Amino acid sequence: MSTRIEKLRNSKYETIIFRNLAKITGRRLVHFLHIGKTGGTSIKYALRWNFFTKNYIISLHRHSTTLEDIPEGEYVFFFVRDPIGRFVSGFYSRLREGKPRHYKPHTPEEKKAFSKFKTPNELAEALSSSDSEIKKAAMDAMKAIGHVKTSYWDWFKDEDYFTSRVNDIVFVGRQEYLSQDFEKLKKILGLPPSLTLPQSDVLAHKTPDYYDKRLSELAVKNLRKWYKKDYEFLKLCEELGLLPEGSYDFKD
Repeated sequence: MSTRIEKLRNSKYETIIFRNLAKITGRRLVHFLHIGKTGGTSIKYALRWNFFTKNYIISLHRHSTTLEDIPEGEYVFFFVRDPIGRFVSGFYSRLREGKPRHYKPHTPEEKKAFSKFKTPNELAEALSSSDSEIKKAAMDAMKAIGHVKTSYWDWFKDEDYFTSRVNDIVFVGRQEYLSQDFEKLKKILGLPPSLTLPQSDVLAHKTPDYYDKRLSELAVKNLRKWYKKDYEFLKLCEELGLLPEGSYDFKD
């Protein structure tokens, strides 16, 4: 039985089945949108067997599912992260090809990027290089590396559309406060108080501590410029009351 349920989770049939169950039982269907490198693997692991609560049925999704895939009137929750932290985590996740938690081989473009840039700092600094070839290689890498190349807007389309769906968003958590915000999510959805996030770095798909995550001032400056639209998304979340004021630093 457990094997069948495990196969159902994240499958193309899950939402269809859960949508019908929601109608039958009078519960609300709530969807988890998995934005890469924002703590989603931990959230999904914790919720893997906890998809029914008193008032909700929880549908978990892969990275490819966006807000537009969810019908209006159905609820959504997701987690976010400072774009710079997300960049570092995404760089190393793809450098490892997702291992050991997952495995997705490098694309030819990723192989080329990692042959030139060994650390996130090297890549970020190269974005403003005076050498046109190095700068172009850095820009190509930013557009090629999984997670690094994605934007929050890939999941939420644009400001007008996201704002039009604000009433469907029941919670936005922050990876930087993952444990605390998970507790808030549990209360909103009526999940068991005993439910916890995985403690294992492997299960949580966490970047090992031995990787060099340091960024220079130049690297940070370049990344803030590169991810300007992502910071605008986070600011919009604050303005809409979806995130606490002051959650992120929006200065240039």
